Amino acid sequence: MKRWFSLQGKFVFALIAILAFANTIAIWAALYLRDWLLAVLAGLVIAIFAAIALVKAYFRPIEEILQALRSGVMSFKDQDYSIKIAQTRDDELGHLVKVYNNLATTLRNERFALFQRELLLDTVIQNSSVAVVITNARGSVVFSNRVVRRLFGKHTALEGHMLIDLCEARSAALAEQTRSGRDGLFTVEENDESEVYHLTCRHFKLNAQPHYLYMYKQLTREIARQEVDTWKKVIRVISHELNNSLAPISSLTHSAKLIVTRGDKTEKLKEVFDSIAHRTEHLHHFIEQYARFARLPKPQLENVIWPEFISDLQSLSQFKLLGDELTGKVTFDPGQMEQVLINLLKNAHESGSKPDQVNLRIAVDKESILIAVEDRGPGMDETRMSQALLPFYSTKRSGTGLGLPLCREIIEAHGGHFRLVNRHEGGLAAICQLPAIHKD
Repeated sequence: MKRWFSLQGKFVFALIAILAFANTIAIWAALYLRDWLLAVLAGLVIAIFAAIALVKAYFRPIEEILQALRSGVMSFKDQDYSIKIAQTRDDELGHLVKVYNNLATTLRNERFALFQRELLLDTVIQNSSVAVVITNARGSVVFSNRVVRRLFGKHTALEGHMLIDLCEARSAALAEQTRSGRDGLFTVEENDESEVYHLTCRHFKLNAQPHYLYMYKQLTREIARQEVDTWKKVIRVISHELNNSLAPISSLTHSAKLIVTRGDKTEKLKEVFDSIAHRTEHLHHFIEQYARFARLPKPQLENVIWPEFISDLQSLSQFKLLGDELTGKVTFDPGQMEQVLINLLKNAHESGSKPDQVNLRIAVDKESILIAVEDRGPGMDETRMSQALLPFYSTKRSGTGLGLPLCREIIEAHGGHFRLVNRHEGGLAAICQLPAIHKD
């Protein structure tokens, strides 16, 4: 029943009505003129003119609605979603108009929400303390915030300028770091003072075109604050250790004086001097560790034969070798890497693991070397994990807090990365990831 009230149904119904009307006229004309041929012709003429009038009257509002829909859809191209069409029909065209109006409302709301998000993002970026620059594939600036102008000493917009030209005009160090396209620190001289910045570089596509993001963050104050905190911590640690050694030495020295003054048995002097020597040796070892950390030499890369290196390591510490079959050569500083692994294996054995639960896992491919020391100890919680690699932090009563930081320093000096992770079934894994360097 519904189809008879559709566009086709209404048109067919009107056409049938016209034909019936024309047929009625023809019958009346035939009865009046008594000429059936003339009556049929008259009926056809009347039917044709009536049909033409019907088509024009019927399709005029349809054409108007279609024209309005066409104009509305064309406005979408210009991102204008304000045009709405009055819904005056209850047929297919009326439903089409309703769908168009709903679509226009949805697009308008989404565009408003997108505008609000863009406004919020722009406000955050413009008021950020980090200098943000976006360039196209040619290196021309397409976006920058206010902090960038202060960095480059400009008072006008930088859009359209070549970023590398702005960097070269500002500082050679700034230009060199930007041209490298890598994350890193650099120093800029400002008003006879050195300002330290960190550059973060990223590549992305915008509208299917390559773009580059550069973020310059000033770290001078943060680094200075961290240096002060580090020095305070060093002073506290050294002061604590010195007091722990000097107080017994002072007491033992006083006891030795009393023994000499009173003329007591001089055999006790040997015990006193042995205790003083022991505390002095401990203090010397403590100071030597800090000095060793401070003067860590640059790695001397050599071609190392894997089986020989592992064999030497097994003679110094007990572990189970897992991972890839080790053949051929690898390039690193054997002395420093041995020092790293001995330290990590020592920590693994001291974690409470059984000797056969300490593993040395090695994986080698064309790009990197992965060396992991694994144990089945208690692992670390988030607080200890976040502080374990900081100098002077130790959970051991006799620890200096330099073992793991020294390991990280050696691995990073090799161009690698050092991290600690908790194992799924309990325990800790100290992972050393080195680049696969091949030295002829």
